Amino acid sequence: NSEDVVSTRLYFVNASLQRVTFSSSVGVSLPCPAGGAPHAVLRWYLATGDDIYDVPHIRHVHANGTLQLYPFSPSAFNSYIHDNDYFCTAENQAGKIRSPSIRVKAVFREPYTVRVADQRSMRGNVAVFKCLIPTAVQEYVSVVSWEKDTVSIVPGRSISDLDLN
Repeated sequence: NSEDVVSTRLYFVNASLQRVTFSSSVGVSLPCPAGGAPHAVLRWYLATGDDIYDVPHIRHVHANGTLQLYPFSPSAFNSYIHDNDYFCTAENQAGKIRSPSIRVKAVFREPYTVRVADQRSMRGNVAVFKCLIPTAVQEYVSVVSWEKDTVSIVPGRSISDLDLN
């Protein structure tokens, strides 16, 4: 029946999702970025093609196709689960589609300190300051402003050597 062919389909909901970074203290819920009509069976896999299995209190695939990684302590970190590539499939009478791989990575909330590299300049010359961010957090931190004694330094504004004393 031609009506059955038209009404049977598979589709991507959000095929642009490529990376998910989440805090180990919060966890993450990741809906399968695919679906179908009639209802499609949604399954998750590791990028290697290995099936995803539930790990109590760590990883669970819900009946609606959502992959959930629960909050965990640093001692429970497992790169096979918490730092890996996953993909989802949707399958029904129309066939089967596979989402692009999604990089899933847990990060730990740790205290860190940024500092300014020492810089010297002759009076009247330009001094360029560099913000030093610890390597472990560089990927997740960006410099959004500079301050001197809690006063914001406005980009493009010249600061004389008298202002810095």
